[in-house]
Amino acid sequence: MWSIIFTILMFVVFGKLLKFAIKATWGIAKIVVSLIMLPLFLIVLVLSGLIALALPILLVVGIVVFAVLRD
Repeated sequence: MWSIIFTILMFVVFGKLLKFAIKATWGIAKIVVSLIMLPLFLIVLVLSGLIALALPILLVVGIVVFAVLRD
């Protein structure tokens, strides 16, 4: 009986920890992509001569940021 209770509680506790870990990882991934990868991607596009592609991407991202972060 104790082993069944222990097993159920173990799944509950580690399930909640797994859920928290996935949320934390998703948050870190969003930060890395938005603060590191996107600017580097745009810089590489400009340096390789694709400013015609980089400028619309920058404008769309800017409009989305201003629309979402409007206080």
